[in-house]
Amino acid sequence: MKYAKIYKDALLDDIIPFWEQHSIDSQHSGFFTCLNRKGDVFDTDKFTWLQGRQAWMFSVLYNEVEPKEAWLDIAKSGINFLVDHAMDKDGNFYFSTTREGEPLVQPYNIFSDCFAAMAFAQYAKATGEDTYSELARATYHNILKKQHNPKGKYEKSTGNRALKGFSLPMILSNLVLELEHILDHDEIEKTLDQCISEVTKDFLDRSTGLIRENVQLDGSPSDTFEGRLINPGHGIEAMWFLMDIGVRRNDKSLMKLAANTIITTLEYSWDKQYGGIFYFMDSEGRPPLQLEWDQKLWWVHLETLVALTKAMEHIEDERLQHWYTKVHHYSWDHFPDPKYGEWYGYLNRQGEPLLELKGGKWKGCFHVPRAMYQCWKTFERIENKQ
Repeated sequence: MKYAKIYKDALLDDIIPFWEQHSIDSQHSGFFTCLNRKGDVFDTDKFTWLQGRQAWMFSVLYNEVEPKEAWLDIAKSGINFLVDHAMDKDGNFYFSTTREGEPLVQPYNIFSDCFAAMAFAQYAKATGEDTYSELARATYHNILKKQHNPKGKYEKSTGNRALKGFSLPMILSNLVLELEHILDHDEIEKTLDQCISEVTKDFLDRSTGLIRENVQLDGSPSDTFEGRLINPGHGIEAMWFLMDIGVRRNDKSLMKLAANTIITTLEYSWDKQYGGIFYFMDSEGRPPLQLEWDQKLWWVHLETLVALTKAMEHIEDERLQHWYTKVHHYSWDHFPDPKYGEWYGYLNRQGEPLLELKGGKWKGCFHVPRAMYQCWKTFERIENKQ
């Protein structure tokens, strides 16, 4: 089977046309992300991280697939909205705004900043305009300043149980490579070293082979709901970031560690009754705190396909092929909507659509097209070698 063609055709003939047709706000700039099954807008609020993600995606398409002016125009619409409406006076990014750009939710979430930085960096590459390189750099350095207290004054915990979360080192390991063309070499390597150390020494539990979502500040486990939390999709997505770093550094041991962690996580989190990957789990097998723990989510399965594909390119291990085939069939059998296009985001445990929306507060033009692009290009290299 020629997998590269499956992913390329899905990206260019289904996924991207859906967002081009339904998500562009031609009146106020930026993007609608709350789209029902058919692509009709059901809410006009704008979520900053999704604005950044879509602007980034269309910049990538322009830079890496084909320099179509229409794609650059779409990216520009998102970039304009970020610059004109999404930042406060200190360069922090609001979580959400009205359609017109009036701020609604304060900058409590550092991930809005991360995806704005990614968008500025890719758009700078597309246009050659230093203004956006500077914005990307400034946003990145602002993220680093906040990394030990990401929520700042919006932090709601008392500090009596101080934990650090996996999300930030995970995203930094990808963000720094996205900004490679605008950051100093030494700064990139220093950040990568820090991320690898935290991910592999603090968050990877060597006794189970699983990634913990939260650990104590010294990296030791916390026997609490938060400390036992396993988010399989997060752990697996981080492993393809590590795989990219391993390839960049020709570090075979890091690549093998990433591949083994992907396999271990899948063995732990695969639903043996109905198929698919659970959304949340407890590392000790206790009841998870999250009521949605048994849902099957689009991004979890897509990031797993990317991770397995990248691992198969560099690591000889028949377990990777076994798991790829399993996850591929589950994902392509359950998530795509053959009638109206794009992918469902939320399935129940049995694999039926729980919500028929194509976008909302959390799902936008990002995980589906990014995964299609990554798998297309990786399989192209694999198939060319064969």
